Amino acid sequence: MGNHDNRTGLLQRVASRREYGALALLVVTVAVVSAVNPSFLAVGNIRDLLVKCAPTVLVACGMTLVIVTGEIDISVGSMMGLLAAIMGIMTSSDRWGGPVWLGVVVTLGAGATIGLVNGLLVTVARVPSIIVTLGMLTALRGLTELLMRGEWIENLPAGLRFFGTGSVWGIPFCVVTALVVVALCAVLTRDTPLGRRIYAVGSNSHSAALAGISLRRVKIIVFTITGLLTGLATLVSVTQLSVIESGIGVGFELLVVTCVVVGGTSISGGRGNIIGSVLGVLLLGTVGTALIFLRLGEQATYWERAIQGVFILLAVLADHVARRKERLA
Repeated sequence: MGNHDNRTGLLQRVASRREYGALALLVVTVAVVSAVNPSFLAVGNIRDLLVKCAPTVLVACGMTLVIVTGEIDISVGSMMGLLAAIMGIMTSSDRWGGPVWLGVVVTLGAGATIGLVNGLLVTVARVPSIIVTLGMLTALRGLTELLMRGEWIENLPAGLRFFGTGSVWGIPFCVVTALVVVALCAVLTRDTPLGRRIYAVGSNSHSAALAGISLRRVKIIVFTITGLLTGLATLVSVTQLSVIESGIGVGFELLVVTCVVVGGTSISGGRGNIIGSVLGVLLLGTVGTALIFLRLGEQATYWERAIQGVFILLAVLADHVARRKERLA
């Protein structure tokens, strides 16, 4: 009887963790596509897939923290576009031709600053985060177009291109960066007072405030971290390209939010983890690559968007059902 209860409890715990669902879908997707086209598992393809997913993983780590607190940031795509423009203008030999280190510092600093502004508007001005970041999305995109003036930025310095195309011990630098950030964020959420405060704020902000937790400080921190990680994602993604154009980052925010929610983070806050978000990124990235290997041609893009939409609807529905069961329990 005791063994039966233990097995039942284990199954219930597994069912309650939606990241396991993302992992199962990832395994099934890889198995099916590799059975149809064995070249899907080629080392080169796996490497390309990880390089493609690395920038999304970076921003998803920050987005997880924001959503766990009960907020959202849909400005990250436009933020990436603006940061790419700033980085290109500062370092390109066709523009200012500044040193690489200065371009890196300004890109990261500008990202953190924009995140800080988002956090201040949400907490101090008390404007809902969806409104703040929607307004920032539009404003940053307009500023990017103003800076770019419809022109491409070319001739990025080799030192800057290393962030996107270089390797460390044979592993792409962007993948190494993503792994380090994932590890740091996982430790932050699981083993630090700040991590516990983030979950407390998202679970019950009133109780967190009564316990002496500063809701304002926690939310400002997570928005700033998200801006900083968006700057880092810009460094390792935009530098994979030979040119910078004004359309960079369009739609990126929807992809990131989808990955985080599919990975098990509750859109209403209080629940989620970094590893689940990473699994969500890998799942969505694998689906996009798989559609190409299934030889769908131009239709692959449309299928990818449709599948993303279905995934996020299912994830939100699952979260709603879980929340309802908790209230009834």
